[in-house]
Amino acid sequence: MQRALVAAVLVGAAAPVVGTFLVQRRMALMGDGIGHVALTGVALGWLVGSWAAVAPADALAVPGAVVAAVVGSVVIELVRERGRTSGDLALAIMFYGGIAGGVLLIKVAGGTNANLMSYLFGSISTVSTTDLWWTAALAVLVLTVGVGLRWALFAVSHDEEFARASGVPVRAMSMVVACLAALTVTISMRVVGLLLVSALMIVPVAVAQIFARSFGRTMVVASALGVTVSVVGLVITYWNDVPPGATIVVLAIALYAAAAVVHPVLARRRAAHDPHPDLSDDVLVPATDAACEDAPPAVRPSGDHR
Repeated sequence: MQRALVAAVLVGAAAPVVGTFLVQRRMALMGDGIGHVALTGVALGWLVGSWAAVAPADALAVPGAVVAAVVGSVVIELVRERGRTSGDLALAIMFYGGIAGGVLLIKVAGGTNANLMSYLFGSISTVSTTDLWWTAALAVLVLTVGVGLRWALFAVSHDEEFARASGVPVRAMSMVVACLAALTVTISMRVVGLLLVSALMIVPVAVAQIFARSFGRTMVVASALGVTVSVVGLVITYWNDVPPGATIVVLAIALYAAAAVVHPVLARRRAAHDPHPDLSDDVLVPATDAACEDAPPAVRPSGDHR
């Protein structure tokens, strides 16, 4: 439980940071595509481990997932950049190819499809010390790069042409975003699973965007929400026999639904509130000449109001 709690905090903090860039680039589903490719890496790690007689058999699953996810993210970024096919089509190919490759390779490695279930849907209660070290190292790397280069990455994610004109190395920064997404997927697969990792990357960002008014604040709020739903979901699974990954994602979606309901109410209250009730309005825009003539001298426009 202690290892699971540390892993939940690390993943909850790191995943929304990368998700902020993906949302800005309108590639919210990229995490799903990378997750499917990472499944092939998990099975490839099993295969190499079985050939090398490594114990336990899944000792190389995480390194295999890291390599496959990084390669897949770089490939899809190159495809998107060159425009030979649409980003959606490339993601679809990664979806199906990743699942098929994972199922095939795990069978060749002597395992069964059941061995992939903990990676597909998460198994935070079985996080080992080795898994925790991998998660900690990758999470620190993601947070360091994502926060340290946030303004350059934001420029590339927001407007590539403007970033290129401003001297930002667009291709290098795009590759950084892709690699960060790949690393985030691999560190999150033990917490929420490869099929649900994109939700932890995107949904906290969607909630933060409802209330935050800047990119930096969105990132901070999203990271805090990611930690909150991860820890609360883990606590719920400690007292109840429910899947931890699904519980965390459902909590995040419920939080988004609540925010979507509450925000319009708060917005109407702010709009109805006059911050200076003792002063007359500063500006009056008359609709007609008659309205202009009837306006008090303090707000009547000078000169030709036509």
